Amino acid sequence: MKLDVATGCRLVLLLLTSVLTSIGAVPVPTPLRTLPGARGCHMSQFQSLSPQELKAFKRAKDALEESLLLKNWNCSSHPFPKAWDLRRLQVWERPMALEAELALTLKVLGTMVNSTLGDTLDQPLHTLHYIHSKLQACVPAQATTGPWAKSLLRQWLHRIHKAQKMESHECLLASVTFNLFRLLTLDLKCVASGDLCV
Repeated sequence: MKLDVATGCRLVLLLLTSVLTSIGAVPVPTPLRTLPGARGCHMSQFQSLSPQELKAFKRAKDALEESLLLKNWNCSSHPFPKAWDLRRLQVWERPMALEAELALTLKVLGTMVNSTLGDTLDQPLHTLHYIHSKLQACVPAQATTGPWAKSLLRQWLHRIHKAQKMESHECLLASVTFNLFRLLTLDLKCVASGDLCV
């Protein structure tokens, strides 16, 4: 059997890729479930949301921003700093940061369910609750102790906790609204990508 040059090259590349992958020379994402304390974590399905889901989030974000324009709010701090970038954290810390981000978002947006925005927020909240339920398995069981005690993660978590105590509902609503697409398109994707998020 004669092989043309193109087919031969493809076979050599496939063989080389298989060998390099098996010896660990090619980056293969580490499943989050193998990280310390994670229990049955499966987040790869969230590397990208469907166009319909993103459209529902866009509608909700636009409606929230419009409602915020009608309110007089002045915030002294923001739970999510400009420097918030999950790539700055260890891979095993990222689910904890995302979980705190999601928990605050759900708590704040959940208060809007009985408002005129209830119908607009229904589908996005359902999606966020589903993501949050899957993320729970990725957060180490001993999340309150461990080597991260003096880390950047701890600073971020403290900032979120402090903002919930000090800021008005309008400020928190503004923060989670303006952070919504970063959460969905950057942070969630980063956690779902494991150690390929660099």
